[in-house]
Amino acid sequence: MTISGMTGFARAEGEHAGQRWIWELKSVNGRGLDLKLRTPPGHDAIEPVARAATNAKFKRGSVQASLSIARDASAATAIKIDIELAERLIAAGEQFKGRAAKPRWDGILAVRGVVQSEDAAEQTEEERAALEAALVAGFNIALEGLAAARQAEGRTLAAIFSDAADKLDAGIAAARTTAAAAPAAALERIRQRLESLAPDLKLDPQRLAQEAAIAATRADVQEELERLSAHAAELRSLITKPEPAGRRLDFLSQELTREANTLCSKSSDLELTRIGIDLKTVVDQIKEQAANVE
Repeated sequence: MTISGMTGFARAEGEHAGQRWIWELKSVNGRGLDLKLRTPPGHDAIEPVARAATNAKFKRGSVQASLSIARDASAATAIKIDIELAERLIAAGEQFKGRAAKPRWDGILAVRGVVQSEDAAEQTEEERAALEAALVAGFNIALEGLAAARQAEGRTLAAIFSDAADKLDAGIAAARTTAAAAPAAALERIRQRLESLAPDLKLDPQRLAQEAAIAATRADVQEELERLSAHAAELRSLITKPEPAGRRLDFLSQELTREANTLCSKSSDLELTRIGIDLKTVVDQIKEQAANVE
């Protein structure tokens, strides 16, 4: 198993008692979990079940779910026209006579409620419950498809994080080698500086070694490198777990940023500073991709 992303799309469709239904689910990044559900009028009872299923499946992400229902043409039932409603609409328009065009019959038919399916109000409780059960089952199928799409994105993200961890390890190893030579380099820099400032001054080797030791202590980055190494190991651990890791990766990237900044600020060596900048670049990539993880 591996981490999961937050972006994906899924579709499920089916038929029940002459009515075809289609679920479409889309998910994008989100700091928390948010479900926006759109269903046709009269199907509000589905919402609590759909929300519970979504909460059980995901922890983060903005999910949009839409349901459309249409009766099969082969199973289409007769329709009726509400003549009384149509007459009221025509009467209501009389007050605009001479100021607006007379209403057309096709326009009146387009008004909601004028044209009705004869069986719209004839569905029994058992039939409605059976339809809702079929719609909920379809939602769960689409939800599984969305989870699969998010897991596919997670595998891609895991590969990116794994490559970043490799770069961190390589940078830390290079920094250790450079830092090991820091005391000798500090001693040489102090000697060259003093010789350039006071060529005739006789240098005390013992005092020079003490100053070099003080400079090396101030520039010691071993603790930062140890913490960076531990954070790189934690990164590898997080991307192999199926549990939501987005927030932990976000916190981890903040810790990595802090250590890389400290490494650069302590460095008195040009090469070590370059390595620190490279590490900061990798950390920025980790932080950017962490925003895509559930």
